[in-house]
Amino acid sequence: MDFFTLVQLGDASIRMAIPLLLACLAGLFSERAGIFDIGLEGKMLAAAFLSAAVSYTSGNVWVGLFAGIGISIALSIVHGLASITFRGNQLISGVAINFFAAGLTVVIAQGWFAQGGRTPSLSGAARFDGLDLPGAFTRMRDKMQASPGMQFYSEFVSGHSILVYIGLLMVPLSWFILYRTRFGLRLRAVGEAPEAVDTAGISVVGLRYSAVIICGILCGIAGAYLSTAVQAGFTKDMTANRGFIALAALIFAKWRPWYALGACLLFGLFFAIDNRFQNIQLQVVWIIVLLVGASVAMVLYAVKRERIDVIVLGGLSAVLTAIALATWMGSAGEVGLAGALFETVKVPSQLIQSLPYLFVVIVLAGFVGKAIPPRAGGEPYVKER
Repeated sequence: MDFFTLVQLGDASIRMAIPLLLACLAGLFSERAGIFDIGLEGKMLAAAFLSAAVSYTSGNVWVGLFAGIGISIALSIVHGLASITFRGNQLISGVAINFFAAGLTVVIAQGWFAQGGRTPSLSGAARFDGLDLPGAFTRMRDKMQASPGMQFYSEFVSGHSILVYIGLLMVPLSWFILYRTRFGLRLRAVGEAPEAVDTAGISVVGLRYSAVIICGILCGIAGAYLSTAVQAGFTKDMTANRGFIALAALIFAKWRPWYALGACLLFGLFFAIDNRFQNIQLQVVWIIVLLVGASVAMVLYAVKRERIDVIVLGGLSAVLTAIALATWMGSAGEVGLAGALFETVKVPSQLIQSLPYLFVVIVLAGFVGKAIPPRAGGEPYVKER
C-alpha cells in the first residue's frame, strides 16, 4: 500500500465521518442539557429526504439544505414538547421519531416522485460539489505523480464539499460554546443539576429547548450532507443506522467535542475500508491470527468486568472464532489443514461491512472504561413550588 493509497483512505474516512460527527455533536448538546435523544437517526433521515427533494424541485442545493434543517428542527421541537413540556419518556419519543421518519419519507417520496421511494438524481446546482483549494491538483494523474506533500494537500485537504469543512469547524466551535461561554456553562449545569440552575433564576425549560434546537440544526446538516454531497439523491433508509453509531461514538467520546472527533474518524475509517477495499485478500493464517487474537483480547478484558460484559464480549468472541475456524476448514480441500493455512482467500465483504457495527458492540460493552453521562440526563425537571 503506497502513500497515495493511504491518503485516499484518509480522505474517504473524513467524508464518511462527517455525518457521524455532526450527529454526535447534536447528541452532545442535547444530552449535556439532560435530554437523551435517540431520534438522531430519524431527524437525519427526514432531513436527507427533504433536502434532496427540495434541491431537485428548486434546483438550488442551499434551499434544500435549509429545508432539511427546518424539518429536523421541527422534529426536535416535537421531541422537546414530549420530553420537556409534557415530561414524557425521552427514549419512547426518540423511537417514535425514528419510526415516523423511516415510514413517512418513503411514502412521501413515492407520492411525490413515483420512483420507488427515491428522489431523482441530483446534478449541477442541486448538489454540493467539492471545493478545489488554491494550488491543488484536480486531475488524478497529476495527484499520483505529485510529491507526497502535494498529494496530501490535493487529495486529503482539498476537494471536499463545503459541508465537510463546516462539520470540522463545528468541533472547536462546540468546544468553545460549551466550555468558554456563559451559555455553555448553564447548558452543562442543566444536565447536571437543573434545580441549582432554577434556583439561580435561569429558565431550565428555555435552556433545554435551546439544546434540542441546536441538535436539530446539526442533524439537519448531517442528513443534507448524505443526500446532496455523499450521494446524489435520497434512497430508503440511507442513513444506515448512522444515528445510533453516533450515539455510540458519543459514549466513546465521554460527551466531549474533541474526543467525539477522534471517535467519529475511527468509525469513518471502518466505513472507508468498506467502500474502498471490497476485494481484500489474505492468507488464512492471518485471518485466524486477527480474529482469534481479537477474541482472546476481548475475553481477557471481559473477565475483569461485569457479567453482562462477559456475556456480550464472550458471545462476540465465539462468533469471530467460529468465522476463523470455518474459513480454515473451508480452505482445506485437497491441500489439507496444514496447507490451508497458507492459502489466500478473499475476505467476505459482509465481514468488512460489519466492522463499524462490531465496534459499536465493543464500545457499548465497556471497552472505553466507565463513561458517566450527565447526572440529570433522561429525567424531566419538575419545578418546585
